[in-house]
Amino acid sequence: MKPITLALVLSLGLAPNLVSAQEEELDGAEGLSLMEQGARLFMRGIMQEMEPALKELEGLAEDMKPAMRDFADNMGPALRKLLEEVDDWSVYDAPEMQPNGDIIIRRKPEAAPPDRPLEDGEIEL
Repeated sequence: MKPITLALVLSLGLAPNLVSAQEEELDGAEGLSLMEQGARLFMRGIMQEMEPALKELEGLAEDMKPAMRDFADNMGPALRKLLEEVDDWSVYDAPEMQPNGDIIIRRKPEAAPPDRPLEDGEIEL
């Protein structure tokens, strides 16, 4: 009988502390519906779970920064030239890599043929 009484007294003694802790948490969220409070708690939990992964990703990004700068310095002019030559990327299929390492960008079959330059005296209608 005494263990049951002791458990009951302890649980009743701790109950006001739990209620006051919940009230303090809800005081900061006055005026929010239960859905909003739930969404806020859910997002807070997601942020806490993702924090270590985001810190690791930030470190990885810092490690990759020199390599990306070098890539941009080396490939920038070639990419700029390619972008100047191609007006509409939607008329091309995805790039394909050949076994020998070449990359081919094919024109889609339903795409209109490229405009040919007008000859002297021709008028485009």
